[in-house]
Amino acid sequence: MVHVITSAANPLIKRMKSLHTKKGRSETGLFLAEGARLALEAAELNFWPETLLYAPAALARPQMRSLLEQTAARGVRTVETSESILAQVSKRDNPQTVIGAYRQLITPLENVDGDMIVALEGVRDPGNFGTIMRTADSVGAAGVVLVGETCDPFSVEAVRATMGSIFAVKIARASFEQLTAFAKARGAALIGASLKGAVFDADQPAPKRAIVLMGNEQSGLSAAQENACDLLVKLPMRGRADSLNLGVATGIMLYDLWRRRGYDGAHA
Repeated sequence: MVHVITSAANPLIKRMKSLHTKKGRSETGLFLAEGARLALEAAELNFWPETLLYAPAALARPQMRSLLEQTAARGVRTVETSESILAQVSKRDNPQTVIGAYRQLITPLENVDGDMIVALEGVRDPGNFGTIMRTADSVGAAGVVLVGETCDPFSVEAVRATMGSIFAVKIARASFEQLTAFAKARGAALIGASLKGAVFDADQPAPKRAIVLMGNEQSGLSAAQENACDLLVKLPMRGRADSLNLGVATGIMLYDLWRRRGYDGAHA
């Protein structure tokens, strides 16, 4: 059943708007994902919203009409509303015609299983986090592990930056001690990015299993964390810049690791 809401004072609309705040996300366990593309990708991966708002313009796309039929059939609260209300929910002047509220999902660390995993120590910037999620998705990484105090991975800014990969890549939380124990138990090499490391020889093969550990944007890895790594890698620099954005540096690390495996699993 599709409902129609025309008032921004409606309690459901207020609840959706509250998901812009950490308190709102914490109290509800939900997060916002904007756009028809994200809603369609989420459905393909069997992620269904608890509430889906849409403007009548969304019905122009056959895929969206099919999706709305599926959400209504699954008991999802499916709501037709105005673009002005969607603008208030998204806090954008030109909102997407579809906005969903999805259940947050943190995967237990032991359930993140794969030959390439990313660990982010103290990542603070939601844009960097989202970019890294998208990059991890592109190389087929099994998951992203958040270590220590980090930004909220389900903030609107972080979710937007993932471009839909929030639904495709597992997110876990762990202390550094839990991460090192996990790496040891799985036989995975812990590869840290550090200025104290050495340039990774171009022909050196990649470990069969690897966890790429990236430090905080400002301070990098601590001495104790560097000592716990099986391999410290320094990205070479040629110009005057002496550092890279965290999202860029992580992308280089992941793609170089994948290159050493012959881009296994790549598709056209």
